[in-house]
Parts: sequence; C-alpha cells; structure tokens
Amino acid sequence: MNAPAPAPAPADTAGTPDAARPYSQYVYAYPHKTAYRRLTPRPSLRELWAGEPKDALSLYLHIPFCEVRCGFCNLFTRIGAPDGLTGAYLDALDRQATAVREALGDGEPVRFATAAFGGGTPTFLTAPELERLCDIAERRAGVDLRAVPLSVEASPATATADRLAVLADRGATRLSLGVQSFVDSEARAAVRPQRRADVEAALGRIREARIPVLNIDLIYGIDGQTARTWTESLDAALAWDPEEIYLYPLYVRPLTGLGRLGADADAAWDRQRLALYRQGRDHLRDRGYEQRSMRMFRRADAPVTGEEDYACQTDGMIGLGCGARSYTRGLHYSFDYAVDMRQIRAIVDDYTARPAEDFGYAEYGRVIDAGEARRRHLLQSLLQADGMERADYAARFGSGPEADFPAELARFAERGWLDGSAPDGLLRLSEEGLAHSDALGPELFSPAVRAAMAAYDVK
Repeated sequence: MNAPAPAPAPADTAGTPDAARPYSQYVYAYPHKTAYRRLTPRPSLRELWAGEPKDALSLYLHIPFCEVRCGFCNLFTRIGAPDGLTGAYLDALDRQATAVREALGDGEPVRFATAAFGGGTPTFLTAPELERLCDIAERRAGVDLRAVPLSVEASPATATADRLAVLADRGATRLSLGVQSFVDSEARAAVRPQRRADVEAALGRIREARIPVLNIDLIYGIDGQTARTWTESLDAALAWDPEEIYLYPLYVRPLTGLGRLGADADAAWDRQRLALYRQGRDHLRDRGYEQRSMRMFRRADAPVTGEEDYACQTDGMIGLGCGARSYTRGLHYSFDYAVDMRQIRAIVDDYTARPAEDFGYAEYGRVIDAGEARRRHLLQSLLQADGMERADYAARFGSGPEADFPAELARFAERGWLDGSAPDGLLRLSEEGLAHSDALGPELFSPAVRAAMAAYDVK
C-alpha cells in the first residue's frame, strides 16, 4: 500500500480510546491483524470455504517489496530484494494460488468480482514479473483480469512505461500512486526520498498509459507543512485531473523510521492535522470532488470502476502472498505479521520456502462471531459518507443498530458526530463525525479485540 498504515501502539488500544484525540487509529480492516493469533490446530482451507458463497469473491495479491521504506510506513514490506528473491516469491505465490483454488473446490461456480495488487509496491516487480503475476491471478486463481475492476498500487520511481504497459494491457482499471507530498522538503521530512520532477514524470507516464482511474495519495501533518504548502500539493495533484484523491493524516508508529526518531503525537499536532484535513476537504469539494469517506475524494464525473474503498475488506476475500488477509464469514486469517525489518525478512523467507501442501491451511487468524460481524458491518458502513441503511442492517442481523450498540451511538450523537438531518432509515455521520473517523472507528472495537490488540507484542 502507499498510505500510512494503521498498526496500533499498545497505548492506543488498551482501553476505550480518548474521544478528545481525533487521530487514534486508521481503521481500514476490523479486526486488525494485531488481534490475530496462531490457530491450533490449523484449519484446512477446504473446510473453511466449504459453506461460503463463491459467486462474487475478491482477490488480493500482496507483493512485500519496496525500493525504500518511508519514515511513516509500518506496512508489511521489506526494502529491496536480493538476486532471485522476487522470482522465488512468485514461485511461492504460484504454489499458494494453486492450493487455494483447489481448496475452493468445483462443487459450485467460483467467480471473482474484483482484483487488486498491493504491497509493498507491486510495481517493484519488473515488467516480465508483472506479466507472471497476472498469469498467476488468471491461470491459477481463476480471475479474468480484463473482465473485473483491477486496482494496482505504485510508487513514482517504479511507475515506468514498460510496467504500466503491462498493467494496461492486462486490464488494470485503477492505478494508485503514493505521492504524499509534491514539496521536496516535506518528502524528505517524511523520510521519503523523491523529487517533484520525478513524481510529475511518473504521472505523465500513467496518463499516457490510459488506465481509466488515477488515484493520488497525499499526506497531511508532515513536519514543516503549512496551509500554503498543503495547498501547493493539492493544486499540483489537481493539475493532473485525477479521478480520485486520498488524503491521509500522518501517523507515527512503533518501529517505523519516524518512530525511531522520537516523533510523537500531541494536542498541537492534532489541531494542525484537523485544520489541514478541513482545508483539503473544502479545497477538493470546491473543485468538483465528492467526499466518499474521511480519506477518499472522487471527481464527480469520474467513472466508477469498482466498489467503494472499503469493499475489499468484506467477506469473500481471497488474499495471496505473505502479507495478505483472507476473510470468510466465520474466520479472518493470514500469515504472521511484523513491522521490524528483520522479522519481515524472516517471514518472507519462510513463505518462499513453503511446500505446496502448507498453503492448504490457515495459520494465524481470528474467529468472527455474530457480535463481531455486527460491529464490523456497522463500523465499515458508518465510516462511508453515504452512511448505512437501517433496513439493510436489520435484514442481515435481525435487529437494529441502536438496539445492538446503544451506548456507542448515544455517545456519537452527543458529540455531534451523527447527522440529525439524514433521511429516515439512514444512519449517517455528520461532517464532524467524518472528520473524527479515526476516533469514532476504534470506539466500535469490541473489548475482546481491544484487549488482544493491546496484548500484541509489537515486532
């Protein structure tokens, strides 16, 4: 992924989050992998997927390599790859995809509705390696990449013409470029070595490749950033008329480059980030972008090539690669998780050495019971600008959100985070609620998940 990641510090999750802090945690998946534990015994994938719907699956392929590691990044990725490692990784991905497709069985039709390549940086792979990655998705997993929305993440340095040509030819409908800032001094402050000239050249190549949707990621809250320089980055992005723009607040997490430099959050930084968020939100709205969540803004006339930004976190997710998650209705599972580079290298090495039969089992995960399923649905729906239809919730769970979460929703209403003018039957956040998504989301975590995350030994 290109964006700052949400792995929490233990202090963020030991108890109920502090409502006064607008930036507790970016919730892009619930439960987070820090709540996963080793599964004993390992359940077989064939058993896990036996009763699952398979007519609209999502496929996610994870590439855990980057040319550099940004100072804010705590994603599962390693810097560089010794000779032969990317090939060995693709060999293992091929074995895993074959084992997973066999586990899905042939008793009913298996169809993929969406696909995504993330990381890390998928475009760290060479053009021939990207061809092979697409072949694995199509020939092993069974997805027709040209028939479904395909989103791919990239960095400016790796968005080369030959790589982009492969992606365009194989059906990519969306290319997400992690820019973060067009101001060179801010990029350096975020420990992200890049030059604006190189970013602009990459954007030119992406537009020449004619991939339908360009997304640009930007970050606010960087050391030295001001309202003026934030406007400079926003306008530089807008000059490329991107179909989407994501605005991310900067986080500083344990074991990251900025974390090791001793940077920390305080009230003044919270106020700065909140002010920059509102400035960016209003700037994009004034220029014809619709707000879809706290982070996502879509050009009003842009083609919709897939679901909203949280859809890949719904049930029926097949994740391939050592940093990917998979979701059934009753279990979320993955491989081990780490942030420290030595730990990540060990996990990647273990993954590449695995025999085919080892890929037929889930190793780390968390059971999703009925209560967690309710929380997850409410959380992911409520954090979208459109909100959640109460009737849809009732049809799914046989109850109403106010009956299931009376205390939480009452607190949100008291703080002005719920939209009192929403149509009957619609539960929707107010503008202030959207602005405080990173405080609101963690308040919906169950006590059990919060305790598991707090007990996680950051590594």
